[in-house]
Amino acid sequence: MPIGSLQAQMLKRGEHPSELDQLLAQVRACRLCEAHLPHGPRPVLHVSTTAKLCIVSQAPGLRVHETGLSFNDASGDRLREWMGVDRATFYDESKVAIAAMAFCFPGYNAQGHDLPPRPECAATWRERLFAALPQFQTTLLVGSYAQAWHLRGRTKPTMGATVRAWREYAPRYIPLPHPSWRNSGWLKKNPWFAEELLPYLRRRVRRVLSD
Repeated sequence: MPIGSLQAQMLKRGEHPSELDQLLAQVRACRLCEAHLPHGPRPVLHVSTTAKLCIVSQAPGLRVHETGLSFNDASGDRLREWMGVDRATFYDESKVAIAAMAFCFPGYNAQGHDLPPRPECAATWRERLFAALPQFQTTLLVGSYAQAWHLRGRTKPTMGATVRAWREYAPRYIPLPHPSWRNSGWLKKNPWFAEELLPYLRRRVRRVLSD
């Protein structure tokens, strides 16, 4: 749908775009980082004024860039398994918001790994977006970039240490490692994650989404 067409349709029906609708139109039209994005800009986020649970990660990957659907890959399958939800629930914007630290795929580095999220994105949009969104009952912070921004100086020296200290942040925030296959070694070395954190995560997600 072309940018602005949603507002045009709403006005035609005698409706007025909400603050969030107007902001999302601006976000999806953003070309601020275009010169730095090898695959071009395609902001991807899923939010609403009714969602109770938020998922914050680093930035979209290539498959997300191509499909326009967050976590539409093997890492998403693992994250959904961690949460104990199916795809229909995960992508229900009325219940679950997904807003990465950067909304566009940043490309790959020389080793073939995803580049960090472009900092311009959070600096330009993040405060405004979260001011327009509801107060989430729980926010899942996937990876160090999400943890650093949302925990505001309360993180530990490493991402693993922050995740291990999850009880300090729950229930409002639950820090998680990225569900990428590259973290499989970390998961094996830290069995407490599956034994202690994941059962709590599933209970908390179930409670939030059932309220």
